[in-house]
Amino acid sequence: MIGNEKLGAFIVPTGIGACTGGFAGDASAAAREFSKYSKLIVNPNVVNAGCFSGINQNMLYVEGYSLNSFFKGEINLKPSCGNKIGVVFDRAIPQDVLNVHINVINAVKTVYGVNITGYEVTDECVRVKFGINENGISSGSVGNAETLLRASKRFKDADAVALVCFFDNPEEDNPNYSAGIGVDPVGGVEAVISHYISKELKIPCAHSPAFADCQISTRIVNPKSAAEYITPSFLPCVLLGLEHAPALTTEEGISINNLDYLVMPYDALGSTPVYEAVKRGIKVFAVRENTSVLNVTASALGLSGKITEAVSYKALATSFR
Repeated sequence: MIGNEKLGAFIVPTGIGACTGGFAGDASAAAREFSKYSKLIVNPNVVNAGCFSGINQNMLYVEGYSLNSFFKGEINLKPSCGNKIGVVFDRAIPQDVLNVHINVINAVKTVYGVNITGYEVTDECVRVKFGINENGISSGSVGNAETLLRASKRFKDADAVALVCFFDNPEEDNPNYSAGIGVDPVGGVEAVISHYISKELKIPCAHSPAFADCQISTRIVNPKSAAEYITPSFLPCVLLGLEHAPALTTEEGISINNLDYLVMPYDALGSTPVYEAVKRGIKVFAVRENTSVLNVTASALGLSGKITEAVSYKALATSFR
């Protein structure tokens, strides 16, 4: 709790095919309900939605590596707004695609007043590979992460860094994603990228993929995926989220001791936040309506008596009124 206001965490892991939060900002509406009744920590996957963002003033936008560090008590979160953001582009991005993203930066600065300090292009190609592994989970590798780090370090005064790497078009790898029934094939390696930079620089960061095809699809797709099919760039949501990313500190700000509750998908409980919350006696809620390709339930972990099941996000949020 912070003063008289509750503090919650609403997490949907990336790349696990979650029914809610496994697509394009489709967990935003649920998260915004919780933020009416408490300050809310969210991971980027919850609110990122292409040219839209579900973020609001009562949310703290925290990337996965930093989220784990927070739950382990290694860092605190100091609320911030108006962050100075640097943008790093992968050298592999074609010039026409880069131009689109530069226009995106200028548009976000003009419309929202986001303080984007500038952009850097990596010295070498990042060489990202991605896909869905044998367990049905999004995964991948980064051939040259060091070039991302070098470029990120050039921002001497930035409070946060947005990362944009080149990805081949994923549609042929998983055509069901647009139908709202697949796994996002890029989510897993995006987490690898942001975890690495967060760990090395100890500042907020988030990733947006860039694709060679900048054409906007005219197909009617599932509403859960729609936000990604009406824009050639997913960078806007990252910039809007990072503007609200808390500073990562060790001496001040919000600590794990202030956290009142954690909300997770029903069968995606095998993570650091869950284990640390249970260990610290923080309430953990597993929402039954949100399942994934995983099968890591409270029962499977032997934690049935320590994790509370909720039927739906709506019912749980209503109980906090």
